[in-house]
Amino acid sequence: MARLVLSECCGLTPLRLRGRGAIALPAPPSLAAGPRRPVSAAAAGGAIHREWALRVSAPTRLTSVVEEDNRGEEVVEEEARGSLAAAEAAAGEVGGDGDGFDPGAPPPFGLAEIRAAIPKHCWVKDPWRSMSYVLRDVVVVLGLAAAAARVDSWLVWPLYWAAQGTMFWALFVLGHDCGHGSFSSNAKLNSVVGHILHSSILVPYHGWRISHRTHHQNHGHVEKDESWQPLSERLYNSLDYMTKKLRFTMPFPMLAFPLYLFARSPGKKGSHFNPSSDLFQPNEKKDVITSTASWLAMVGILAGLTFVMGPLKMLKLYAVPYVIFVMWLDFVTYLHHHGHEDKLPWYRGKEWSYLRGGLTTLDRDYGWINNVHHDIGTHVIHHLFPQIPHYHLVEATEAAKPVLGKYYKEPEKSAPLPFHLLGVLAKSLNSDHYVSDTGDVVYYQTDLKTSSSAQSSD
Repeated sequence: MARLVLSECCGLTPLRLRGRGAIALPAPPSLAAGPRRPVSAAAAGGAIHREWALRVSAPTRLTSVVEEDNRGEEVVEEEARGSLAAAEAAAGEVGGDGDGFDPGAPPPFGLAEIRAAIPKHCWVKDPWRSMSYVLRDVVVVLGLAAAAARVDSWLVWPLYWAAQGTMFWALFVLGHDCGHGSFSSNAKLNSVVGHILHSSILVPYHGWRISHRTHHQNHGHVEKDESWQPLSERLYNSLDYMTKKLRFTMPFPMLAFPLYLFARSPGKKGSHFNPSSDLFQPNEKKDVITSTASWLAMVGILAGLTFVMGPLKMLKLYAVPYVIFVMWLDFVTYLHHHGHEDKLPWYRGKEWSYLRGGLTTLDRDYGWINNVHHDIGTHVIHHLFPQIPHYHLVEATEAAKPVLGKYYKEPEKSAPLPFHLLGVLAKSLNSDHYVSDTGDVVYYQTDLKTSSSAQSSD
């Protein structure tokens, strides 16, 4: 049951007709749940582009240019006019923003255009600068623990838990950069630092790194994405009442990460600790064994400290901050892929591409926490180009915005602390339940029965 807490949900992409030169084509049966926008000959030609990414699988697709003679074009346009009213009505319900923009349509730009807009220095990795962030965070973590242990007051402990749990999350983000290779260009340095940081917070570095790579390679894909991917309608309807409660009721989804490490997501087998898991290739087994051994070593250290200092002291110093860290991780990663006021698409089959999947991610503003957790909220550019160091992500995002246009969703400005995102999270959990079993461009749908019962309980 616990494994089913870890996943997610959908709809239809409306048919569009733009301009006199555009041709609205009937969707093939496999795309019945997600018709495409019309494509003019000029626009179709511009859609052919070279997609670029380093160390990330990013398959390219060439958009076909359909040429009709005058007689055939008139027939097609007549059919399109007949269905235009219904398509426009659907746009207001699923995916559209009310002004004719369709987030599920192929973008008129490619990865190469986005990359060209980002200043060259944003791609430069500075290991000394990266290490300075590690030093800063480690000093803060040790300082907070020493101060809390010395004061040892129940008035102080809650403040310590919030602060230290956030700092554990900051350590995770730096280890995350090591996993992407954005920490430095030295693979050995990345591995050593990544193991130290992640093992200290009970994350198996290589096991997580490999599954996270899979997430980036398949972001936005209904079946192939590795984390927070949607539940299909069939799977959702097969869940019992309690499993749905755990999956969609706070705070349970925010405690999912440890379960995910051990059991992955629904429909997927294996563990981040098992070198024989489906997650890993045969040549990655040694890496997984190394990380699992490091994780076990940390468990041994914690057990020794518990014996020396006592269970209660370790509960206050480490266990509670660890839970806060897990909640931060699930909170941030969920909201980077869910909860926008306009429903965003998920893809299957030939409609998915690395670029289109990456454009379904969201940036978030966390106020004062932005600097603490190393600007992880600048998520769109990170997902498209994970090799950019975190300290260049804000600048890279600003440079890319003119190219991205409406495909970039400006994050809501946060107060000093991002309490506004709690409402966004609650709304998403109450409405983003499942996606259609069919269709290559789908959107989250709501189980009205579940949603109504949740609102009545509030």
